[in-house]
Amino acid sequence: MTPTLEKLNAANAQEAAALLDGLYEHSPWIAQAALEQQPFRSLAHLKHAMARTVDEAGAERQLALLRAHPELAGKAMVSKTLTTESTNEQGKAGLTDCTPAEFEKIQQLNADYNAKFGFPFILAVRGPRGGGLTRAEIIETFERRLGNPVDFERGEALRNVHRIAEIRLNDRFGVSPSQGEQVWDQLEHLSQFSDPGFKEKGQLTVTYLTDAHRCASARIEQDMKEAGFDEVTVDAVGNVVGVYHGASPQSRRLLTGSHYDTVRNGGKYDGRLGIYVPMACVRALAAARRRLPFGLEVVAFSEEEGQRYKATFLGSGALIGQFDAAWLDQKDADGISMREAMQRAGLPGTTEAIAALRRDPSRYLGFVEVHIEQGPVLSELNLPLGAVTSINGGVRFLCEAIGMASHAGTTPMNRRRDAAVAVAELALFIEQRAARDGDSVGTIGILNVPGGSTNVVPGRCQFTLDLRAPNDPQRDALVADVLGQLKAICERRGLRFTCEQTMRAAAAPSHPQWQARWEHAIESVGVPLHRMPSGAGHDAMKLHEVMPQAMLFVRGQNSGISHNPLESTTADDIELSVRAFSQLLEHLAQEGNRP
Repeated sequence: MTPTLEKLNAANAQEAAALLDGLYEHSPWIAQAALEQQPFRSLAHLKHAMARTVDEAGAERQLALLRAHPELAGKAMVSKTLTTESTNEQGKAGLTDCTPAEFEKIQQLNADYNAKFGFPFILAVRGPRGGGLTRAEIIETFERRLGNPVDFERGEALRNVHRIAEIRLNDRFGVSPSQGEQVWDQLEHLSQFSDPGFKEKGQLTVTYLTDAHRCASARIEQDMKEAGFDEVTVDAVGNVVGVYHGASPQSRRLLTGSHYDTVRNGGKYDGRLGIYVPMACVRALAAARRRLPFGLEVVAFSEEEGQRYKATFLGSGALIGQFDAAWLDQKDADGISMREAMQRAGLPGTTEAIAALRRDPSRYLGFVEVHIEQGPVLSELNLPLGAVTSINGGVRFLCEAIGMASHAGTTPMNRRRDAAVAVAELALFIEQRAARDGDSVGTIGILNVPGGSTNVVPGRCQFTLDLRAPNDPQRDALVADVLGQLKAICERRGLRFTCEQTMRAAAAPSHPQWQARWEHAIESVGVPLHRMPSGAGHDAMKLHEVMPQAMLFVRGQNSGISHNPLESTTADDIELSVRAFSQLLEHLAQEGNRP
């Protein structure tokens, strides 16, 4: 008979330990220690309790846990001495069907990995969805992680141990994260659209109003219609807007959503997760033919990343009346103006049509956004969800240092006007100045020497600045110091510079009542509560200017990396975010439609 959480909570210590036997490879002590926290509010609570037990066990026991795991396609598999659980997992990943070349490759990787780290390579081969990675994906991950620093890799190995235990627990208790799997699948399908030059390399890049962007828009529109939204439209800046009416079409609405454009060679979840999680909630409401006391408006914002044009938060900014008419005349790298791009996409391309998108805040209860964390905090804490307390304020600049190009062999070091060295000096200053605050950050993300040559002292250096801090005064002090240092460096080195501000976003603290609603929702699905700020900017920053907002973070895999093809999350964590969003809707409905 399949065990249940209720049966586990009612069982004595010996019976409960038997129900959890084998979740962690040859390490029954983990479940035994975690069971001291009975009763568990959810399986997620139990998973976290077991992970914390490992965290608190100390390095020696953690290393013993890692060494208890078998090598992938190793001696134990060949001799058929794997545990039942490991046999099932390695079989599903096709490791029992390796070609001779694949088997030889994995054996060499096993040897190299053990020699470097002192424990076997551990990977949750069932993957983020639970269905199984391919052998090619396993070998690629093996090779990549072999290059990790030792301490970092130990943490990554332990996180994979916990993911293995999570999947085994789901199997044991007959749990399937079906809503999370559906969202995961939809995001996989959406990721097939990518700009030319990237798609051919298997990279995801979707910039504003390209063909790939328009295809992504059409897919989102189709998915919204299939989910059961009452109205689905594409507005004058390319936002895809889905409306699910409340008990009355005139009811006030809860606004939510995120962006579907990406950075270059980015991930599948940044922004897009915040479109499809509420879409899953609408699908469930529509299937049940249920109306809430308020409507739900989900907006897939067309642009947030500022990749094609020098305009960011274009999609969400239009909803609050912040669209700079001068943007329409900006040209991309191919000389196509934004107005032309809009008209090619079938949009009006006029300031009048864009101005008409401005929302009346009195018609909305507030704005909430679900987003992948884009950092390592939740991953390191072994927590699937986090309540966001505030969003850092940020300023971006497009700059150029201008010196004199000269012969690299004949120009003495003390006669050079080297633009690249000036920017390098500024980069070191930013690193030191931001660290002084403790929680400020500064980045030169793009650095380019136009027409550079090996034997030429750089006469020009183009670069970007991205400066952020938790509050506006701290951000502004950082900006002033960095720009002041840029001026001083250029004067001392005989250079001049240009600096154009391309984005300024105020810090956005979460509205206390809406943050509390997210916290209640997190606790309602049985997940321990963690509060955290967001270092990244989000569409919620723009809506914050006209209505209350708060965000929910979802844990990322691969140590939380984002703006990177390795960006990932699991179907289990997506499932919890869908359930948390549903709980927020339920609690809001019970409150009597208060703002």
